Amino acid sequence: MSSLQGKHIVLGITGSIAAYKAAVLTRLLIKRGAEVQIVITPAGKEFITPITLSALTSKPVISEFFSGRDGTWNSHVDIGLWADAMLIAPATAATIGKMAHGIADNMLLTTYLSMKAPVFVAPAMDLDMYKHATTHDNLALLAARGNHIIEPGTGFLASHLEGKGRMEEPEVIVERLEAFFAKGQRHQGRRVLITAGPTHEAIDPVRFVGNHSTGRMGIALAEAYAQEGAEVRLVLGPTNLRPQVGGIELVHVTSAIEMLAASEQVAEQADIAIFAAAVADYRPAETATEKLKREHQDDLQLKLVRNPDIAATLGQTKRDEQYFVCFALETSSGEAEAQRKMIAKGMDACVLNTLLDEGAGFGHTTNKVSIYARGISEPHQTTLMSKEDIAREIVDFIYTQQSAQR
Repeated sequence: MSSLQGKHIVLGITGSIAAYKAAVLTRLLIKRGAEVQIVITPAGKEFITPITLSALTSKPVISEFFSGRDGTWNSHVDIGLWADAMLIAPATAATIGKMAHGIADNMLLTTYLSMKAPVFVAPAMDLDMYKHATTHDNLALLAARGNHIIEPGTGFLASHLEGKGRMEEPEVIVERLEAFFAKGQRHQGRRVLITAGPTHEAIDPVRFVGNHSTGRMGIALAEAYAQEGAEVRLVLGPTNLRPQVGGIELVHVTSAIEMLAASEQVAEQADIAIFAAAVADYRPAETATEKLKREHQDDLQLKLVRNPDIAATLGQTKRDEQYFVCFALETSSGEAEAQRKMIAKGMDACVLNTLLDEGAGFGHTTNKVSIYARGISEPHQTTLMSKEDIAREIVDFIYTQQSAQR
């Protein structure tokens, strides 16, 4: 069975002479079991008629923000949530430039900016346009942000850009998508536990001890595993962020005690557990039942008691076939501390990020980490990139380590 079976594919078509290939591409995707929703630019309709494409997909082709038939609104946000992947083929130089710089002046581009799923881009343009430095820069920007660039003869974007500017053949594009989703099933049926976000330890009904974690890194990990077919339980502390990918069992908690209890329920059955939460080390020994009044006391002294170390507690019962990972956020002595925590907590690996790296840690959409693991002498180090890309690197690292142990 094709790895595209049952997948939701958004096919974006732009104003290129290669737009005629979109009909073949659509037919091949549907033949392999995919459900296709086409979004076309106004210029794209000059090269291929929507009625031809609609006949292939049995769906109305989306081009404008409002339907010309009944005035209903086409929601680019809903399309972004529906999709398992977005493929823009052909992608003109103009569309690539707008994608790279966040210009959303048509339905296809707003859909791209709302997309939660992986995006594939098949450039198509005149050779001189393709060779222009601006086009190269724009493609490099898209690739750096995690977009997959499909080019004739080179596949995904290499360290240097080569090719003749023509769009890759539909058969090859479909092969690329099938290979991507085949990899995406490598965690099918595996059970993954992830903790994320801060914990809030109540002082009284309105105040708490906590930290600045948003949970973005742990949520990105949960999404990455869910996209690869895993059964994911995400134990999430108090944060406004939520996963945008289906297949995740979300358990909301507030305190470290609650997070431990929710994690203990499934830790024994988990194949992989990643403790990414920024758990408060201490909690108030007593919680006031009513709001403490400032007027009643000049000084407030809190007696704090140590919270349980969730990773260390669950690491004590870890079986050999399970793979457990802790996180460490440090301001100094990072390498030594990461290795110490990994051993002391019974973990297989430790992901270290430091507040000394600009753009990393709490409150950022980007991160930069070093991954330490038992049995390897040097850590795996990433560059500064989005937390979603960091999550995929961590997932790949764990998969490689587990494969080597089998």
